[in-house]
Amino acid sequence: MGPPTKVVLVACGSFNPVTNMHLRIFEVGRDYLHRTGRYQVVGGIISPVHDDYKKKDLQPANHRCAMIQRAVNSSNWIKLDTWETEQQSWTETRKVLTHHWEALNNNGNPDQVDNISNMNETVAVKLLCGADVLESFSVPGLWKDEDIEEIVGRFGIVVITREGSNPLKFIYESDVLTQLQSNIHVVTEWIRNETSATKIRRALRRGESVKYLLPDEVISYIQQHTLYQLTNK
Repeated sequence: MGPPTKVVLVACGSFNPVTNMHLRIFEVGRDYLHRTGRYQVVGGIISPVHDDYKKKDLQPANHRCAMIQRAVNSSNWIKLDTWETEQQSWTETRKVLTHHWEALNNNGNPDQVDNISNMNETVAVKLLCGADVLESFSVPGLWKDEDIEEIVGRFGIVVITREGSNPLKFIYESDVLTQLQSNIHVVTEWIRNETSATKIRRALRRGESVKYLLPDEVISYIQQHTLYQLTNK
């Protein structure tokens, strides 16, 4: 076996707001890839979606980015990247991964990653996600077939299991995913953390405590800017 492939994990999503679970899957994914002996995770990127995504209750990108930045301040390898939010409109996940791959391998000095000593070495980019994202590949019309093939085939994905999900079943039932399954890393998180941003927002609307579900700095920011309140449309 040769030297491990350097990898940067990229998580895309609303992060509305960013939760401890969003951060936790980076740690779980990195531990798993290191255990294989085939990979060395050298960075993690959180890429929040553009405001044009128009998801219900989606806070403006400036607030979501500010919360993410506060959440990752304690990490020495996970970083916020605002490129996706700065585009003209919503950007497909495939294009986001392509952007980061090019930034890492063509630009020679990626801002997102500090601990790459040999920039002549190709750095792989893998999509980090929960099992729900993998399952969404089967929803008709939600993903383009060519996007799925490139995301999985060219980059690869690291899927963190959640309660009630069965990623292996979805891979089995998909001809495309079965063909590309060597690029799908299914990781079981045995320490269950089923924190849902939807439920977090509901608790905040009701004035209930979310302490220990979100980083303290994020809770302070939400309180300071009165986000996710019933009066905040």
